[in-house]
Amino acid sequence: MTRIIFPLLFSVATLLGAPALAAPATIADDAPDSHTVVRGDTLWGISGKFLKEPWRWPEVWRLNRDQIRNPHLIYPGQIIVLDRSGPYLSIGRRVGDQKLQPQAYHEDLRDAVASIPMQDIEPFLTKPLVVDEARLADAGTVVATETSRVYMGPGDTIFAKNIKEDQKVWQVLRPAKPLVDPVTKEVLGYEAMYLGAARVTENGTPATLEILSAVEEIGTGDRLLVSDKPEIFSYMPHAPESQVAGRLIGIYRGVAETGRNHVVTLNVGAREGIERGHVLALHRNRGSVVYKDDDGNKETYNLPEKRYGLAFVFRVFDRVSYALVMETDGQVSVGDSVRKP
Repeated sequence: MTRIIFPLLFSVATLLGAPALAAPATIADDAPDSHTVVRGDTLWGISGKFLKEPWRWPEVWRLNRDQIRNPHLIYPGQIIVLDRSGPYLSIGRRVGDQKLQPQAYHEDLRDAVASIPMQDIEPFLTKPLVVDEARLADAGTVVATETSRVYMGPGDTIFAKNIKEDQKVWQVLRPAKPLVDPVTKEVLGYEAMYLGAARVTENGTPATLEILSAVEEIGTGDRLLVSDKPEIFSYMPHAPESQVAGRLIGIYRGVAETGRNHVVTLNVGAREGIERGHVLALHRNRGSVVYKDDDGNKETYNLPEKRYGLAFVFRVFDRVSYALVMETDGQVSVGDSVRKP
């Protein structure tokens, strides 16, 4: 694929069509003049070398809405150059007079630098993390295992009902806890525990399937859904266009607290305008206190929330989304708030 990249990569455009940010992006204290892209770099990591707020990378590239949603821009070997007058970033190579010269690149999209560390989110991109009651009702069900063993693993045979004959590969999951909105107490969906994949070897009622892979043991009562197609995740970070009022309702695998580079579940999704690539600020809920004065009078005060980190949304469902914690100055806890940064 040929990519013609000029020193000023794109013309000036209003980021996302939203109102301009209150202040320009701030250059990092030790920002270099340039950076040579290497394998393993991420867009977030590269931008962190130049900016105090790495998520504002698209702003200094002066990207518009469509370009942000197709950011196959950066490849290993290219040089990112900082223009401190903006600040602005561009791609090129330095020559004697410090100007940049346009270059043509022939690159495979698979080599493009990812937005965030793929190893941290790859298991979540194709798995059915959230299923609603309608999808569960249409799912297959493991009704028996070979030789009546309780749990099975790769290479073993299972038998299942409600398996469509035109679908060969299925994902095996175990319906887990309901995702409940902490304010309305409404069930937003059901988080599924991904167990593995299985392939139909013989149609029928029940159908016969061979387990292809298993991250946990598979047994009777586990459910099967059609295998999702792999997604290519490459969205650049950008702020939501409107205000967000959400909460962290879960941490994957059920722990109460987590930290940087871990996946969290949010109670906002496509219905609230959340999309892949959105960056959300994490705010710690400090709770409330009761003050008692000298006369014995009591007053209750809700303490202000404290912003303590950032999360990058990478998968969105109708009413729920998943985000990777990118920055934090402490523990990330269930019940914390997410806001527009």
